[in-house]
Amino acid sequence: MGRRTRNSPGVTERVDSGDATLAPDPDHPVCWTLAVDGLPQSYVDTANPRNLRYRYMRRLADVVDAAAPADLLHLGGGALTLPRYVAATRPSARQRVVEKDAALTDLVRRVLPLPRGAHVRVRAADARAAVEATGDARFDLVVADVYSAARVPASLGTVEAAAHIARVLRPHGWYATNLADGRDLAYTRGQVATLKRVFADLCLIAEPGVLKGRYFGNLVAVAGPELPVADLATNAAADQFPCRLLHGADLDNFVAGARPVTDADARESPAPPASLFR
Repeated sequence: MGRRTRNSPGVTERVDSGDATLAPDPDHPVCWTLAVDGLPQSYVDTANPRNLRYRYMRRLADVVDAAAPADLLHLGGGALTLPRYVAATRPSARQRVVEKDAALTDLVRRVLPLPRGAHVRVRAADARAAVEATGDARFDLVVADVYSAARVPASLGTVEAAAHIARVLRPHGWYATNLADGRDLAYTRGQVATLKRVFADLCLIAEPGVLKGRYFGNLVAVAGPELPVADLATNAAADQFPCRLLHGADLDNFVAGARPVTDADARESPAPPASLFR
């Protein structure tokens, strides 16, 4: 059984990836934060799933809104924030979630149950292995938000992995992935070069300070045919914390000669600074 967290009605349990805590926001009891080993992972508003606190999650939601998917694959589940958003905004969408930590999913579904009628199926599996085992042309959108100890696993950021993701997408389908980087952005440049090797079109969305390497943060890459870059750019710029979208020549300049990453030289995303979570 879980234990109550100190000075909070939240619950802490040992899961496969560490100590997971689900705790309500003291100022908004219907809103909950999921943290694993003290690192924030997800934020859920149980009364209004459209309320997305994390900035990168709002950018992913923009992609969902533009794609209007009938079938959606989530790589990484956490507290199922984005599946809840999709269930609220596109209740007919069929959603498949791949989350490696089965005990974490059990905790989330017990404390924060999904709404009735949501077409969400969660499978406990490694994200890369699950994609490789999936048939061709199954999804309109694949969203990757996979982290282990606040780092993106190496196995998802390669040409080989991107090729499998492209294979499970329908001809019009898109792929959106949440990245994290800072300083010289070498990791992100390599990821962009990797996706450009596989997909017909690509854009990158992040706060200007992150794009300039001034501070560590999230970047969302979106790949696929006929991307709605104008709409995505407008939505990103209108956010409370405006973001910039790189596309075309601007994105080519950003890559600056970075080489695609293969399975032979794959690496995790850089570790965030400890001060980020204080």
